Amino acid sequence: MPPMHKQRIFVSVVGFSDVERHALNTVFRLSEDRDLAYAPWAPMLAPGADVPVAAAHVALVDGESAEAVLVHARELPQGQRLIWVGPDAPEQAWRVMQRPIQWSDVLTDLDAVYAARQVDSGLLDLDITSPSPLEGLDFDSPDLRKRALLVGLDVQEAMYLRSRLALSDVVEVDDTQDTDAALALIGRNRYCCGVFNLDDHQVDAWSLARLFRDRFPQAITIALSETAGPLGDWWNRRRIRRNTQRAGISALLARPLQPRELSQWMDLL
Repeated sequence: MPPMHKQRIFVSVVGFSDVERHALNTVFRLSEDRDLAYAPWAPMLAPGADVPVAAAHVALVDGESAEAVLVHARELPQGQRLIWVGPDAPEQAWRVMQRPIQWSDVLTDLDAVYAARQVDSGLLDLDITSPSPLEGLDFDSPDLRKRALLVGLDVQEAMYLRSRLALSDVVEVDDTQDTDAALALIGRNRYCCGVFNLDDHQVDAWSLARLFRDRFPQAITIALSETAGPLGDWWNRRRIRRNTQRAGISALLARPLQPRELSQWMDLL
């Protein structure tokens, strides 16, 4: 079978210090090992492109640079997303972050750009730029029952969670081990709970959890990882807890699941 064509997102970088640009170039270089890669954009011909790319897919702008004022003044090319770092972000900014830059967050946002481009092309019915809050929705209505999404769980975990969700009157459960399928489900349904296995490297659980949180801000977003439990060393446990907090994930639970710890969140449904 011939190799699949690598998907590539081109990024126009405006401003930033030498140290920050070095970190960003490292992000680009490491992404070459993934099916979805990122590369710096240059006018006329972006590196690695088969044909000239007229405009970058993403503009990553240092809001404290002299060139930033030009971004305020001009209209973005059609389909381009603006990620702004620093103060005074313009209205057209798609994402805004502050220093110190968390490069893992930048990578997550670039992954989200790819998902957004799939939406623009009609491949997915998902609007990640305008989350739909669940506040005010009547889940007791027969037309809108409580629903949960399970991503990357093994068979035993999924069975246990289905049973536990049923105790909280969540009987509609979608279970998938595929990133694209999870994206499609997030775009098609409304959820009150999402559970993501961060240890399953066959799915992009971090990006999916972020997208789920953005689309359903009133839902409970739960991440699972062995690192969060006794099997994880102190440093990695601290790191993953910090990253889940920054990602806005409601809870980080250890694998294997502990009934008492899980119940604290299931009882909120």
